[in-house]
Amino acid sequence: MIKYIKNILAALVVTAGLFSCEQERLDPVLTTAQGGGTLNEYMAYTIASTDPSGSNVYGRIVFWKDNLERTLVQVSLYNTVPGLKHPALIIEGMVGSGTTTLVELDDVSGDSGELDANKFFIIADTDFYSSIPEMDAHINIYLSDTDDTIVATGDLGANADPVESN
Repeated sequence: MIKYIKNILAALVVTAGLFSCEQERLDPVLTTAQGGGTLNEYMAYTIASTDPSGSNVYGRIVFWKDNLERTLVQVSLYNTVPGLKHPALIIEGMVGSGTTTLVELDDVSGDSGELDANKFFIIADTDFYSSIPEMDAHINIYLSDTDDTIVATGDLGANADPVESN
């Protein structure tokens, strides 16, 4: 008799467990809280071609300040070489001078003209964004990892006024 009661109780527990796990499917909430995920503060600089009659690679670099005080860097280029990864470096000094690398950004995809790994390169230093206007630097875009020909370049910070900012 006790054996039958144990079997009945076990069956009831399993049945109750199966019915309690059945829940209504909820749709995901795809919106963000007000102000969440919004980038409002930015500075944009021109990246000009070093060979306008040749490959004519040009574009912009945009520095964004996020809600965590980090700097997000976005590079957008036109006329890149499909199939190549174009290294992008922020170099100390004005265009044509300086050899010290300040920031090595992700490569720019020759297929899309955008940073290859992610839309934004993240600089975690919370003081970087506010230091950009006084920064003595420029950006170089190279042909490939194996060819250090500079295809596009542009002054940044103290060496150029942003073409757009807010």
